[in-house]
Amino acid sequence: MTALITPYQWIGIIALIVYTATILSVIYVVISENRNPVRSLAWVTVLMFLPVIGLILYLFFGRSIKIKAVISKRMRRKLMRKERIKQVDIPKLQLSSESKQLVKLGQSLTGAIYFPGNKVEIFTNGKEMFACLIDDFKKAQKSIDLQFYIFEDDNIGREIRRILIEKARQGVEVRVIYDHVGCFKVSKKFYQEMAEAGIEVHPFFKVTFPEFATRINWRNHRKITIIDGETGYIGGMNIADRYISTPGNIWRDTHLRIRGKCIFGLAYSFGTDWAFMGLPPFNEEIKRYEPTADDDAGIQIVTSGPFGQWHNIALMFLKAIGSAKKLVYIETPYFLPTESLLKALQTAALSKVDVRIIIPRKPDSVMLRLASGSYIGQCIKSGIKIYFYEPGMLHAKTIIIDDEITTTGSTNFDFRSMEYNFECNAFIYSRKINAQMKEIFLNDQKDSTRITSTMWRHRPFIQKLKESFIRLLSPVL
Repeated sequence: MTALITPYQWIGIIALIVYTATILSVIYVVISENRNPVRSLAWVTVLMFLPVIGLILYLFFGRSIKIKAVISKRMRRKLMRKERIKQVDIPKLQLSSESKQLVKLGQSLTGAIYFPGNKVEIFTNGKEMFACLIDDFKKAQKSIDLQFYIFEDDNIGREIRRILIEKARQGVEVRVIYDHVGCFKVSKKFYQEMAEAGIEVHPFFKVTFPEFATRINWRNHRKITIIDGETGYIGGMNIADRYISTPGNIWRDTHLRIRGKCIFGLAYSFGTDWAFMGLPPFNEEIKRYEPTADDDAGIQIVTSGPFGQWHNIALMFLKAIGSAKKLVYIETPYFLPTESLLKALQTAALSKVDVRIIIPRKPDSVMLRLASGSYIGQCIKSGIKIYFYEPGMLHAKTIIIDDEITTTGSTNFDFRSMEYNFECNAFIYSRKINAQMKEIFLNDQKDSTRITSTMWRHRPFIQKLKESFIRLLSPVL
């Protein structure tokens, strides 16, 4: 006589069927998204052989939101129409053919407009940058728009908060966007005091339950400031004390202060993020800055994020590196290149282009240091010159191409910045700025140690093993 199936056994069978269907559904989604075959195969393998762990990892790190638009096309057109900005006649620009091609790519990818005649000031330490930023805040008459991945509750953070509150009470419109994950450690009270003073302060992509898994991996890494619609800042510095170097705590970064028509590009980026969070639109006039004879920097503001059809900034990097005839100089805190960018750098070096990369010897993350180390051997073999910055943390994110193209902003040379984060970079077309950035790079090189093939080959075996293992996690680090 056949034994009857108990209710508990039925529950187990149903749970197994549901779980199996879930895993198979996820595998179907991974395959149907037509991603990189190697990455898709990796996810399918993990889901098949480690289904519980694989499902959890996929929920947090595997899903794509490329089909999601940041804002509607209608809102995008409205933001563009507000200032009635049109693209210049690119073929008539007094730029090299390589620069013109890069400008065209930026336009095709994001509609990024090329703005001529901008004034650029370069900061390489937080003390000078924050002093200038605070001075501009104090002079603000109409508006301050502030967006940072980290807005820390420390000495410099509280000082900036105090000034923003003071300006808000004077009638200046102050808007603040901070990344919710980047500011996890900051108490709600820190931001509440700003809100109570009349500041519009909002976390980007707030991570809450049950949406935790859908939001934790998509972070807004941009660092943008616009003051009175005429002065802007963009670069790698967040608002935190550690960016102000002190003896024994060197933190080398690069940030720009910009005046000129390209402020519209910064305001457009800030406005799209504001609209993305569902906040009501605001009116902000971009002042018409009249450049002097020395203000000759042409600038494109290019944004990217985990949406849309293309990885915008990654493609801009790829095009710029591929167009190099003389040199490619890169400074980045983390070096975890995508396969295409790694091949572009190796191809350039093998073509006798002078490719140099400076990374910190001791970055602020052990895992990222190990992951970065796994790429160094391949680079050296192809002729790429690798340098370890010795004084402290190198957080600058710059690329210099030949004699005219330079880019800096929030984008690290790693998977996360290229594919998962919301990023923003200024692409600068100027021989003067290129020469200044080149001089900064070479000064940093003097404080760095070049890593030779022999040195790297003789590192401890256990370190090589750790690097190879951590490299597997590079896409989600």
